[in-house]
Amino acid sequence: MEKNIFPEIPAIDTKVQEETRKHLNQLTKPLGSLGQLEEMVIRLAGITSQKIPDVSKKAIVVMCADHGVAGEGVSAYPQEVTGLMIQNFIRGGAAINVLARQTAAEVCVVDVGSLLIDVPEGVMNRKIRAGTANFMNMPAMEKAEALKAAETGLGVVDTLKQEGVRLLAVGEMGIGNTTAGTAIAAVFTKMPVTELTGRGTGIQEESYRHKIHVIETALHKHQPDPGNPLEVLCKVGGLEIAGMVGCIIGAAAAQIPVVIDGLISTAAALIAVKMIPGVRSYLFASHLSAEPAHSILLEELGLRPIIDAEMRLGEASGAALSFPLFDAAVALSREMATFADLGLPGPE
Repeated sequence: MEKNIFPEIPAIDTKVQEETRKHLNQLTKPLGSLGQLEEMVIRLAGITSQKIPDVSKKAIVVMCADHGVAGEGVSAYPQEVTGLMIQNFIRGGAAINVLARQTAAEVCVVDVGSLLIDVPEGVMNRKIRAGTANFMNMPAMEKAEALKAAETGLGVVDTLKQEGVRLLAVGEMGIGNTTAGTAIAAVFTKMPVTELTGRGTGIQEESYRHKIHVIETALHKHQPDPGNPLEVLCKVGGLEIAGMVGCIIGAAAAQIPVVIDGLISTAAALIAVKMIPGVRSYLFASHLSAEPAHSILLEELGLRPIIDAEMRLGEASGAALSFPLFDAAVALSREMATFADLGLPGPE
């Protein structure tokens, strides 16, 4: 099976989780009053096997690739924007760069399949092919290409682990990729494409209706099997989605918490979980995107978003925006006084 190229996923450390839960209950506050922040710390403790988790060193992987389906006019922007944004990431001028600087997070830009001929210095050039095929007509990529992109993601995370990264966000750039993400969502949820499709980069009504038609046509033509996640990825996915699948699985194997972004990275996360169910315990949903399919995919994964800011940018921007909340949650656990510190009895 396809899984055997991937490492084993360790079980969550439930003993440390319980120790952290008991510690939080002894802090000078009403039980559970810090809400999701408490649950974040407890989950982080189970992932890292640390009672007070260390998430100080952070990284953001932005997987970049082009999509043949962009030729169908499913985006408000021309396909060249993918390459221009790759250059923008390296210059530090994109939203993700600004947000990353707020928490001193490293931004790792990986080209697994853009149309760029001259990949800028500073980009990890792991190009597998120059864009996927137009999946309205044929499968987006071959199985070997999807697996190579996933292996690229595994390799990127291995490097980051050696650098001491303790919290990872995954995001993407690729004109046309909300079409791919929506198609993946339709396969796994079996919901009508009309209920899942959003306007992506802001397309107008005619293009929006055409986007729905493109996805419906592709699904009817290729009949991707929801029981075979690799097949779904190959038929209607993208190289950057495959790269994120590898990143997510690699991070889980390394006991690094994974913060997913919007629709596209959540589609990658769902594929990763369908391949290896144990991955799910390592995932955090950073925010709720304005894309309608996103909330459906989060429900499918059983994840609650930390932030709802109506964002739909991609680039791991929502994931980066959530980083300060991870820092705050850990700081509260580490620095708050306990009832015992005040000479008071704690909760039973």
